[in-house]
Amino acid sequence: MKKIIFSAIGAVTLAAPAVAADPTAGEADFKRCKACHAITAEDGTNIVKGGKTGPDLFGVIGRPVGSVEGFRYGGGLEAAHEAGLIWDEENLAVYITDPSAWLKEVLADPGAKSNMTYKHKKGAEDIAAYLASLGS
Repeated sequence: MKKIIFSAIGAVTLAAPAVAADPTAGEADFKRCKACHAITAEDGTNIVKGGKTGPDLFGVIGRPVGSVEGFRYGGGLEAAHEAGLIWDEENLAVYITDPSAWLKEVLADPGAKSNMTYKHKKGAEDIAAYLASLGS
């Protein structure tokens, strides 16, 4: 009987709708990202003043992976660029959660790795929604 009850609870949990991403929460969470990343609009307006360790993230959604001109990417993101991958909210959120694991999966290369060592454990979908809300 316990197995049946547990299975029913598990089925209900799996069937529950996903929580929508929250760009406002993502904007607040982006404070962790600005140590390495800035967000600068095409007209030069500084949306978020941040570090230069990582590429500028304005317009990242819809942009080819590893394509900011003048930024030096690691081998994993260069390979993703050569494979023609494009950032969308879903894959950016997964990348933020575990960059090297995402590269290993999408490149089908167990040796792929990312130079980004930070892993955002909770709310990565919110950060991706925030970046998407900024447009390009």
